[in-house]
Amino acid sequence: MIIMVHLQAKLNEALSGPVEALLDGANKETWPLIRKLLQRETESILSGLSTALSGFDMDEQTQKKTLTSLENHARGVVEGKAKEEAGRVLIRMKDRFSTLFNHDSESMPRVWTGKEDVRSITKTAHSAALKLLSVMAAIRLDDNVDNIENTLCSALLDTKGIASVTKWGSTTSDPLASSTWDKVPPNKILITPVQCKILWRQYRAETEYCVYSIFSLNYYLSFYFQEANKRSNNWLPPPWAIVALIILGFNEFLTLLRNPLYVGIIFIGYLMLKALWVQLDISGEFSHGVVSIKQFFWLSVYF
Repeated sequence: MIIMVHLQAKLNEALSGPVEALLDGANKETWPLIRKLLQRETESILSGLSTALSGFDMDEQTQKKTLTSLENHARGVVEGKAKEEAGRVLIRMKDRFSTLFNHDSESMPRVWTGKEDVRSITKTAHSAALKLLSVMAAIRLDDNVDNIENTLCSALLDTKGIASVTKWGSTTSDPLASSTWDKVPPNKILITPVQCKILWRQYRAETEYCVYSIFSLNYYLSFYFQEANKRSNNWLPPPWAIVALIILGFNEFLTLLRNPLYVGIIFIGYLMLKALWVQLDISGEFSHGVVSIKQFFWLSVYF
């Protein structure tokens, strides 16, 4: 029927774009929102179809079959779009990681200063990527409860790893070593547990370099700022420079720094005075009182 083709096209248009957008920003509210969207659009189309079919001489069973066919078509549109997006889940996971890792809570680009808790930021980004994977792992149009997210988090985010080793060397069962999810019909599975494990391993390998780079950057930034703080706290010049400033004055001190030859001349003069002091035993003469005129005379002759 021409009217059926027209209504199916309307359903495609009404569902494809919104479902893709909801799956792109996958979170815990994604499937409830998709169910509401599907119900609203399906009821709207079925209402129009029922009105149109009332003008035809059609028995009730055929009418019901036609309505059911259109309803199944709407579900098929959603499921087809979900399967299409599940094929791009690795790209979505990396995008989610990049968004959270490189942007702060206000969605502003993160400026790394060496003071950030990189481990906490990385864990938050990994957790968000894993939750996206759990949303895409199965079709949930019947409002059934499953434990996919809990299984993935305990198996892939737990520090103990996927399989824990007993004291005898044996391992417990791997919750992801399966091709089906608990409480999920096989025809509603988009990504099996084994595929999730493989995808997660690939995802970690492709995001590890980014995390390592930031760890290295933060280490060098932290070292740089520590050294800068030490230099800023130790702003006083060395003791010899302070003594030189007191004796010579600021201008003369700068002159010495600009002309190192003067330092050599001063040093030679110091050695001469030291030799004169020792030769005339001036310290001994001062111990007996005031220096005599004769000693001053010989001192002047020596110069």
